[in-house]
Amino acid sequence: MLVQDVNNTPCFCEERTYSGRMQSSNHRLRDMDQHHPLLSAGADVETGSLAAAGVMVGGPHACHAGGNRTLWFIQDSCGMVCAGMTWFLVLYAEFVVNFVMLLPSKNFWYSLLNGATFNSLAVLALASHLRTMLSDPGAVPKGNATKEYMESLQLKPGEVIYKCPKCCSIKPERAHHCSICKRCIRKMDHHCPWVNNCVGEKNQRFFVLFTMYISLISAHALGLSGMHFFTCIKVQWNECSDFSPGVSVLLLIFLCLEAILFLTFTAVMFGTQLHSICNDETVLFLENVL
Repeated sequence: MLVQDVNNTPCFCEERTYSGRMQSSNHRLRDMDQHHPLLSAGADVETGSLAAAGVMVGGPHACHAGGNRTLWFIQDSCGMVCAGMTWFLVLYAEFVVNFVMLLPSKNFWYSLLNGATFNSLAVLALASHLRTMLSDPGAVPKGNATKEYMESLQLKPGEVIYKCPKCCSIKPERAHHCSICKRCIRKMDHHCPWVNNCVGEKNQRFFVLFTMYISLISAHALGLSGMHFFTCIKVQWNECSDFSPGVSVLLLIFLCLEAILFLTFTAVMFGTQLHSICNDETVLFLENVL
């Protein structure tokens, strides 16, 4: 049995600095996963061994919510600020759409249908954002690369497995170490500060939904803004908004700029994520291949 770190030096659980790229050994890793399901993408060694005791294992920044449930939350200052800004911008869009454009409208059904659609999509976007931020992205258990555990795997002679010297954990195929989460993440795509979390195997679906909903409400907000400008140009500005003309214009201009930026970014990200899912690829996987 041979255990190699990313520098291909035989080792067990000693601490050392992570450097270099992992040498490719996919065929041997796949064989190992088939013979040892504890190391496969859906397995969690520490969680499985502690489940009977009613304990859930979280990341280094995970907050325990009690019982058998673990609340995953990354205590990163930049990520928390970006996540807070995301919520602020979505709530700002809600305020402008509802109180500047829809409620002052004299067309009841126009306000009702557009309000129900926009607010429903906004709630779904924020819910998806929370699920992405507070879900374990697929963290590999820390400290499982011990000599005792290696011997319990009963690996065949010549089989090679890789460990992360930072986590002291066995690295499944296509797992990568995140310097912000300080964990190895299975099928890690990237670390997104706007959701304050990695996008990985277990939370990618929530991230895809989040980008889709943000794209939809951004396009909807742009359409409503254009309609509102067109309506107010035909009549007096005082009649189409409860705010003064100057305040209304400033609020709408900022909303349009926000919607254009969000629509461009999330639409591209949504398409990229769908392409990655359809081809079973990640950004980091493609970088390593290239």
